[in-house]
This record gives sequence, structure tokens and C-alpha cells, in this order.
Amino acid sequence: MTQRARVIRDNPSRNNPVHPGLSARPLSHSGLRAAGRKKWIDMATAALMGLTLLVIGDSHLATPKYLIGPLHDQLLERGAQVVTIGVCGAHAADWVKETTGDCGRAERRGSAPAQRQETDAKTTPVAQLIDRERPDAVIVVMGDTIGSYHNPEFPKSWAYSQVTTLTRAIASAGVPCYWVGPGWGTEGGRFGKTYERVRVLNAFLAENVAPCTYIDSTRFSQPGEWKTLDGQHYLAAGYRAWGQAIAEAIAAQPPKKRGTP
Repeated sequence: MTQRARVIRDNPSRNNPVHPGLSARPLSHSGLRAAGRKKWIDMATAALMGLTLLVIGDSHLATPKYLIGPLHDQLLERGAQVVTIGVCGAHAADWVKETTGDCGRAERRGSAPAQRQETDAKTTPVAQLIDRERPDAVIVVMGDTIGSYHNPEFPKSWAYSQVTTLTRAIASAGVPCYWVGPGWGTEGGRFGKTYERVRVLNAFLAENVAPCTYIDSTRFSQPGEWKTLDGQHYLAAGYRAWGQAIAEAIAAQPPKKRGTP
């Protein structure tokens, strides 16, 4: 029987913008309200304190002005040590063996700026990355390169092979993972992305990325709300909103430190 992924569907900040996962509590005394707010802020900021997170993915992470900026920053602000690597055009299974990308690569470590590599851009096998970085969790940002948006039919068998090849490699290393699915984008762009295909792809990933926890990005905005450059890659405001929403979702259900029972 196929194991079903745990799914994070809601944006925790919509319930409480201060501390994900908690409903706002009205306080009658202004001093108590201020103290409570500060406590929530401290808890939210420290949610990932001391954890090491490895983030890998496709073109959304392969350009410094894209998601590699705000998502990485949001995870750092919550106390994590973060390594983010994106390879443009990479499919899920490309992260199991070294594979050359189509259009560049970016890597960012800690508070340093992202470094862009235009030529000879390759993935690094996830097993090698896990051995080198010793992460407490792997975050996979991957959906659009699996969507086959120009194809009339969604290729489920191929997509299943792609996804499970990567999830099995991560699971075999004994590291928990999160899988961030695609946002809505906008219709009419050069990649052929449509809202209907995003719905199909999102449902497929939610059913098949286990043992990774699935983060449903379509819950963070309305279709077309985040404006794009080309139907797929967002403008700065969209990437900021997406990065914050992803970080809040992870902080609401954080991984355990390695070695913690």
C-alpha cells in the first residue's frame, strides 16, 4: 500500500501572523497583550533554532532574485543553518546522480549571498549532500519541472518514477523531508502552465511524496494573485510571500534535531 504524505495545506499566518499554528487570543490588558505578542514573536523566531536545513530544487532556487533569497532568509531568521542549491531545469531524479542542468545553478550558504553559476551547472547527488551537510531535514522545492505543461496529458508514470526515485534516496539516508509543491503561477506564459494542470499536479504530489511532508503551495494564494515574469517565475513580491509561507509551514511542524529521540 502506498504511504500517503503528511500534507500541510493551510498558511499558518492566516490564523495568526505572529505565531504560526496558534489562533489569536484577545487580551483585555495592553501590557499583557504586548507581553504575549513578544512571547509569540520569540517562539516563532526560534522555531528552527539549531537545526540544519538543506534546500534543493529547480529554477525557482537557481537565480539569486528568486526563491533562494526570501525562503533562505526566512529560515535563517527562525534560527536554522541553511544550505540552498538550485539547478535550473532539474527534474526530481536528477538529484540522485550528477546531472547537468539546462540554464545555470545557484548556491547559498548561511548569511552569504547566493552564488550564480552560468556554465557547467550540475546537480550534486542528494546522498552526497546529506553526507556532507549533515542536515536535520531536506526541503525539496519541485513541481513545475514535473508538470509537463506543454503535454496534453499529465505523464503520471514518468512523474511517479521521478518523485519516488528522489524520496527513496532521501529516506534511505534516514533524514526527514518536506516537499514544496508548485504555486499557481499565471496562465498564458511561455511554459504553458495552466491552473487545471497545477491542480492535477498538486493532487498527484500530495499522494506520492511520502515519506516527505507535502507543503501545498496553492493554499498560500489565489490563482493569478502572485504576478509572474513568464507564467511560472514570480516577481519579487510573489517570491517574498511564497518564501514566508513555506518557512511558516515548516516552523509550524519542525523536524527534530538529529539524534533526538
